[in-house]
This record gives sequence, C-alpha cells and structure tokens, in this order.
Amino acid sequence: MDHDCPIVALDTNVFVAAGFRRESAAGRVVDGVRSGRLRMVWNEATRRETRAILERIPPLSWTTFSPLFAPENEYAGPVEPDRFASVPDPDDRKFAALAHATGAILISGDDDLLAKPHRLDVLVLSPGEFLSGSWKGI
Repeated sequence: MDHDCPIVALDTNVFVAAGFRRESAAGRVVDGVRSGRLRMVWNEATRRETRAILERIPPLSWTTFSPLFAPENEYAGPVEPDRFASVPDPDDRKFAALAHATGAILISGDDDLLAKPHRLDVLVLSPGEFLSGSWKGI
C-alpha cells in the first residue's frame, strides 16, 4: 500500500453503485482501493453500516468488498458524529465524522452530503468529481 496515495472514506452508496456497475465512476474508485492506488480509512461503525446495507441488497455480497477493509487502515480514534447534526440522515454522519477525524476525502453519491459540503468542514466529492482530479487544485 502506498501511504502517499489519497486517503478516502467511502460512503456505503459508493459500494452499492460499484457492485451494480463496476465500470462506473464508483466502481473505478473501489478498484483504486483494491489496487492500492487509494487508501480507504474505515472504523467499526462505517464497516458495520456498509456490511448491513450490502447484505440487504441481492445480488450484492459483503464478501466481495470485505477485503477492502484492511486492518492497517482501521481508524480506532475518536470521531464526533454529533458535530455533523446538519446532515439529515444520522447514518451519513458517521462517514462525515470519520473523514473529518482522519483528514480523508469523503466520496459519496448522497445529495445531502454533496449539496452543501462547505457546512461540513470535510471535502465531499462524488465518485466522478474525485476521478476528475479537479479537487487537487483546491
């Protein structure tokens, strides 16, 4: 794993989109994690949420994505989901809190997270925006 590569936190919807269309932008982001070009940080709460969603959507499979949750990239430090009370979905707050705590880029397809990223103090990008690289000039 190249520890100089971009650090990302992936919202569950990225895994879902990648599971249905590997050639999509979300699929290419997940492939970047799989190949080591991206370093995906996670914590127990985000892993649990991702697993629960993937196990509820046939034909998706947790076993397809579980290897991406590398033990060396687990973040066990404190996160502050309450800091993100402006995010309507409480399940999305854990991803924003993880990205904030780790300095990761939050990649999501969620309109609530993408609509007003300035209020979050976290860089939130869609998979396509991330792949375009335009954020590097920020």
